[in-house]
Amino acid sequence: MQTGFDLVLYAKASLGECPLWSVAEQALYFVDIKRCCIHRFDPQTGGLTTLELSEEVGCIGLVAGGGFVAGLRSGIWLIDADGKPVRKLAANPEDQAISRFNDGMVDPMGRFIAGTVDESREKGIAGLYRYDRNGLTQLADGLLTSNGVAFSPDGRRLYHADTLRYTLYTYDYAPETGTASSRQVFARFGSETDRGRPDGGAVDVDGCYWTALFEGGRVQRYSPDGTLLAEYPVPVKCPTMVSFGGADMRTLYCTSASVGRSEAELEAFPLSGGLFAMRTDVAGLRKPLFNPEA
Repeated sequence: MQTGFDLVLYAKASLGECPLWSVAEQALYFVDIKRCCIHRFDPQTGGLTTLELSEEVGCIGLVAGGGFVAGLRSGIWLIDADGKPVRKLAANPEDQAISRFNDGMVDPMGRFIAGTVDESREKGIAGLYRYDRNGLTQLADGLLTSNGVAFSPDGRRLYHADTLRYTLYTYDYAPETGTASSRQVFARFGSETDRGRPDGGAVDVDGCYWTALFEGGRVQRYSPDGTLLAEYPVPVKCPTMVSFGGADMRTLYCTSASVGRSEAELEAFPLSGGLFAMRTDVAGLRKPLFNPEA
């Protein structure tokens, strides 16, 4: 296993996020939130194709039958394989002047779990939501930046971070009903000398949680009991999210950001905005497909 991440695509992303492996296509999708687009990366050829959207896209899931479910500023949408909107599933219930959908993923039963970000960075208006055939239901409120959504291998633990509060939580999750309860602190981050905080995450087949530390320049792996097992450097200051892929699901991809970074930082970390990858000894979990009728 490697000891760190290597560049696989100089994507020049403003705010790269939500890497998502398509098993059917053997390709990686990821978004650039600020540039309002979904990218498709073919690791065999190195080719990149881009779908342009009309608004910021924070997270995506693959839909059974093709296309995407996506969390945009205005709400949760179905989008076809060409990036065209099909229909709005649910409106963003918050003040869209300072709120947009951010991190999210499909749950084990095909529902979409997605959170928002409070762009004021102080009001705590952000939340975590579940979308299913009954509509949008709030699972958590009072957040600053909802991130890090991932599920344990049995689907009965939900991981979720509030990035600006430097905290990663777990919930008891009922896949049968999509309810989350008994929130507990899983890990806390940050210190006077380390501003690294939990952004997007993924879970491997051993049930360990991997998190990208924004402004921390590294990815960490935690055991299910919250023990820090290892950390791996990324050649940027702001990695944003990790996701497993590859034919054997043992390639860990990591997106990154360049937006809002100082000239000095971008000079020191010229690969900011790139897509990175690292081979791992353990496989990751395949992401479920979204089912609008779940």
